Amino acid sequence: MTDPTLNYVSCPDASGGHRMAWWQWGSADAPHAVVCVHGLSRQGRDFDTLARALVERSGQALRVVCPDVVGRGRSDWLADPMGYGIPTYVGDMLQMLQQLHAAAPVRMLDWVGTSMGGLIGIGIAATPKLPLPAPVRRLVLNDVGPVIQWSALQRIGTYLGQTGRFASVQQAADAMWAISQGFGPHTPEQWLALSQAMVKPLPDGGFTLHYDPAIAVPFRTLDEKSAAAGQAALWHAYDAITARTLLLRGAESDLLSRATANEMMRRGPRPGLVEFNGVGHAPTLIAQDQVDAVCAFLLDPESADHEKPHGGTG
Repeated sequence: MTDPTLNYVSCPDASGGHRMAWWQWGSADAPHAVVCVHGLSRQGRDFDTLARALVERSGQALRVVCPDVVGRGRSDWLADPMGYGIPTYVGDMLQMLQQLHAAAPVRMLDWVGTSMGGLIGIGIAATPKLPLPAPVRRLVLNDVGPVIQWSALQRIGTYLGQTGRFASVQQAADAMWAISQGFGPHTPEQWLALSQAMVKPLPDGGFTLHYDPAIAVPFRTLDEKSAAAGQAALWHAYDAITARTLLLRGAESDLLSRATANEMMRRGPRPGLVEFNGVGHAPTLIAQDQVDAVCAFLLDPESADHEKPHGGTG
């Protein structure tokens, strides 16, 4: 198994609808599904290394589903950029889960969310009476929580929407690396592999980043006051989560502070915490220790779900 299959789901919106792409690894009819959702300007192929490891180590049929959130990767771009937000993304994920369940029943559902993907996961796991095929059993929040540091949002705002034009994939990869030091150490080969799906060809022979520059439009409406105002709602949602939860944090993260991580361990689902030294925002789940942490959490025996997770660092 070297490559996933590409699929699409039709999603409603006020402008007539859009299609969201999703990549599937493993057994298409497996009752256990793991959904992996990427960060703000990324796409579903970010999880290639993790998806392969999960399928190989599962010991039983498993399907790993990695969507390209609308506006990214192979998904459509929205006619109205103000639709780029968590409510739209949660709705699209519900459409995808219904499609998955119709193809083959989903009996067990886990979620891995990096940054924005984690916020979508909080929305899915914390909202009662959603039409889910199964409740979220285990939730991995990768370097994100109810409090997002304003300085990190300002940093992201300096480059978000600047998709550029590059002479080669390597040049695009180099440009992305210049703004992605927080991802932590990667070999040149790892970074190029991670960058391939982030780039698409242009008609003139050049290349550009594979997302809609307009995802920056609603992002730029944020100010420090409105960002802070959203924290209470996020904490309320977080406190409602009943899924067994694991919190991952880059030890140098500027988006998820250690103080917020500590508070998260004390309330809501009381997750365990694993921190990765030499990494900021956000762990890419490619390094062996990062892959091992997620696989161990998701593939542990079912009996572990009857135990309350204990906070700690690894």
